[in-house]
Amino acid sequence: MSTEIPALAVGDDRRLKRHIGLIGLLFTAVGSIIGSGWLFGAMNAAEQAGPASIISWIIAAIMILFIGLTYAELGTMFPVSGGVVRFPHYAFGSFASYTSGWITWLAVASTAPIEAEAALQYATTYIPWLMVKQGGSPVLTTPGFFVACALLLLFCIINMFGIRWFARINNALVWWKIGIICIVVIALFSADFHSGHFAHPAHGGFMPMGWHGVFSAIATAGIVFSYLGFRQGVELAGETDNPQRNIPIAILGSLGMCALIYIALQVAFIGALPESAIAHGWAHLGDAFKGIAGGESLSYSPLATLATTLGLTWLATLLYIDAFISPADTGLIYTTLTSRLSYAMGRNGNAPKSLAKVNDRGVPWISLILSFFVGVIFFLPFPGWAQFVGFVTSATVLSFGSGPLTMMALRKELPGHKRPFRLGGGWSIPYLAFFSSNLIVFWSGWDVVWKLMATVLLGFILLAVHETGWGKHTPKLDFRSGFWVLPWLAGLTIISWLGRYPELDKHAGNLGILELGSGVMVIAVFSALIMWLAHAYRLRGTQVTQHLNEHWDDDAMKGA
Repeated sequence: MSTEIPALAVGDDRRLKRHIGLIGLLFTAVGSIIGSGWLFGAMNAAEQAGPASIISWIIAAIMILFIGLTYAELGTMFPVSGGVVRFPHYAFGSFASYTSGWITWLAVASTAPIEAEAALQYATTYIPWLMVKQGGSPVLTTPGFFVACALLLLFCIINMFGIRWFARINNALVWWKIGIICIVVIALFSADFHSGHFAHPAHGGFMPMGWHGVFSAIATAGIVFSYLGFRQGVELAGETDNPQRNIPIAILGSLGMCALIYIALQVAFIGALPESAIAHGWAHLGDAFKGIAGGESLSYSPLATLATTLGLTWLATLLYIDAFISPADTGLIYTTLTSRLSYAMGRNGNAPKSLAKVNDRGVPWISLILSFFVGVIFFLPFPGWAQFVGFVTSATVLSFGSGPLTMMALRKELPGHKRPFRLGGGWSIPYLAFFSSNLIVFWSGWDVVWKLMATVLLGFILLAVHETGWGKHTPKLDFRSGFWVLPWLAGLTIISWLGRYPELDKHAGNLGILELGSGVMVIAVFSALIMWLAHAYRLRGTQVTQHLNEHWDDDAMKGA
């Protein structure tokens, strides 16, 4: 039997401070979206898809929008911090929420150090001892490693002052980031704009790499990576003053605003390219530009190099400055997010409860300290931005998958629960959201997927250790309701192995059996089956009520 739950039953994260207003929450999402991705995305997408990269940005925005809409409903129902981790706990129990939480936490915990590396990579232009080329890619030097650690520490110190200080600093930085990207778009449109680039017959016309290039660019050119910050409106829901109004606006507003900016930037970038840059085709854009830019590699700073080539030295200077500020601000945001996810997993009980301790400023301080040390560890195997961005993208998108399934399960079990934002269309949009998530992972390619799944397996090992050793007081796993994550992850792994994305590579080990059309059809059927399985084995009303109304000892959550 379905049960109605009081609106604040799970929304009362009483030790957290509700100091983020509408603009603060919206700007947190916008600031997280506009990080280092836009500084590389236009160039990478043009190389992979040519002018049709514009379609890639549009399709990616629609796919992420489907996912965002499901989280808008969940976020207004349950305005709790770390919601992406806690929502599956309500609908499917501890095993499903642990799996989702582990994948999500890996993605966000690695983002702050990646953004720190991006900031230092551009700073190398005027501080050359920060990075050195190794294997063709820039990596941190020993002094650069310590500077990167100091930058992570700065993110943590700002967060220690509380969410109000974080919001104030972030709001100012986001105004800067929006202003710079708009200036870049206007300046490139005002330069020597070549409308003929968009359908040049000598270079393959509008879609030189076909639909394969369009879809491959979505996952591997940094396009999806550039949109991934939208759900910060959900993660910080427990710290906003009017979640029912603020959360949908933050999610949908940030996606809409950034999509328009990114599409305009891609159009401006393609039109502003010199004719000689595409003389040998779009796939060789980076190589052609090296000679044009006097030997400077376009892959380091695509937009700044283009600005210099066009004689816009003032714009190049602004871009080099922003190339430090934008990633640093995103790193600050993800430090906040990482600590909130650890807090949520501690609240769920499938991670040490000490992670849910907060200080008098409402900051989960143990989780914040953990995020710093984990970030430092990530610098060791991944000392360069380009070496890890594919993994972060795939992990983050994979973590989105539980949202649509959770939304439909809770609609069935809590039909009377207050929904300030209710998504229309029945099963259609949740299915499209889950389908989109699985497709993006598939398009990421086997070389990324197998590494991600190996890391997920490590998470299951840690869960087993936690259950047998440290987890004496953890809640039961509810494995029957959450077992569907195993065929979901295993199925994605097998389908990816059978596929050819991003391209069939004999060294990667994938078979290349599934092409574009067949891969989409297989993912479509597979998504429907997993969605049915999760819905069939969801927790029922009484069990959902128990999870929503779990008692937490606030004194145990307090920091010393």
